[in-house]
Amino acid sequence: MGDTNGQVVAGGHGEGNGLDQLNSPTDVLTDKETDSLIICDWGNDRVVRWSRRSGTTQGEILIDSISCYGLAMDDQRYLYISDSVKHEVRRYQIGDKNGTLVAGGNGEGAGFNQLNFPTYIFVDQQQTVYVSDDKNHRVMKWNKGAKEGIVVAGGQGYGNALTQLSYPQGLFVDTFGTIYVADSHNHRVMRWPKGAKQGTVIVGGNGQLSVPI
Repeated sequence: MGDTNGQVVAGGHGEGNGLDQLNSPTDVLTDKETDSLIICDWGNDRVVRWSRRSGTTQGEILIDSISCYGLAMDDQRYLYISDSVKHEVRRYQIGDKNGTLVAGGNGEGAGFNQLNFPTYIFVDQQQTVYVSDDKNHRVMKWNKGAKEGIVVAGGQGYGNALTQLSYPQGLFVDTFGTIYVADSHNHRVMRWPKGAKQGTVIVGGNGQLSVPI
């Protein structure tokens, strides 16, 4: 706290696909057990891990050939990854290359068993997966083992009404099941209580934000 200058902890060697480079990274989380950063290196279609120890000069590839956009990790250290091209979310054990499908995976679409360009995700203590279903303008909830999801925010088409979202991005769910979502093209952050039919604007919405993610 109080530092006026940041420190590069991953990448920093320009756009590229070398192990010391990143290309349009979209998400990052901290793995406390290995004291490392796990990064969605979206432009390189891979998930990489960078040690937080001083002297680290390059990362290692955990999963390759995946259009990773969002990341989450549960209490058992399972890694959840949204794939924006395959329109699905998979759960991985660290070291696993294939993973287990937990949301979507039925092609691009707006059905309850489908996603369309999933971006950011959140996983709760029951391994319930919440997904910002970007191009369907909704947030989906997939219970553990479910074959289809439930619309828990938006889902009323593109628009700026309190019942709508426009390309939802960043996502957080509290212990009460209240959803907080960055409603990017409406330039606002919305709060949706559990079971609510419409949300409340809690930040922005009057020109103060610009495409929050």
